Amino acid sequence: MSVEYQAVLTDRREGILTLTLNRPESYNALNAVVKHELMDALKNAVRDNSVRCVVLTGSGTAFSSGQDLKEPALTSATSISDSVRKEYNPVARLLYTMEKPVIASINGVAAGAGLSLALACDLRIMASNASLRVAFSNIGLAPDCGASFTLPQLVGRSVALEMAYTGRAVGADEALRRGLVNQVVTEDSLRQATAELAETLAARPTRALGLTKHAVNRALTVDFEEALEYEALTQEIASGTDDFLEGITAFREKRQPHFEGR
Repeated sequence: MSVEYQAVLTDRREGILTLTLNRPESYNALNAVVKHELMDALKNAVRDNSVRCVVLTGSGTAFSSGQDLKEPALTSATSISDSVRKEYNPVARLLYTMEKPVIASINGVAAGAGLSLALACDLRIMASNASLRVAFSNIGLAPDCGASFTLPQLVGRSVALEMAYTGRAVGADEALRRGLVNQVVTEDSLRQATAELAETLAARPTRALGLTKHAVNRALTVDFEEALEYEALTQEIASGTDDFLEGITAFREKRQPHFEGR
């Protein structure tokens, strides 16, 4: 994880990898460089067993304003759809499926594809001065990067359509009430609150959390009987891990378990 990028800052400590979108002058707008570097960093995180939690955030005053509309490559319907398929979808897919907890730390506006990436994360913690905006309709586009799937799961069909149709800003209080985020904290305490949540998750049995993530994601698209069978499969896998043995041993010895993510 020693790779240095131009537009994504990486910081790894105590099992937590923080990826910071670093184009503050453009409110962390997503250009080809950002998308390539973010994908590369996420692939490395998947392969690195020492990484047990990933945090995605932005530098400056924004999480991400979405696609960089000044990018010259986006000049036709074909180039836009190619960008969605080849650049955005792989990043969103990896955030949504990787077998490690992923936290979006929303430090400012998250709009368009920037919001989509936040929604693809497992948990979201938001600064009280931040806002969310499904901004695609403001430029004549429909949601992408997974937002048409993740948004209605969180807020329901009617609210998702209203947010997408109007493109209005959603403040922190409403975001928490609607279930779009898990926590709202003050701007000054966002970094500490994110670190505390990440440390909690990084100390948990990583493989079991990954299996939990797969089971929950799968259950959204299958019937009850299939969900039951998949749970049996995940338990078969989880019960063969070192962390399961540690958890059982700690319970019997009446002490706190020390999980190592194996």
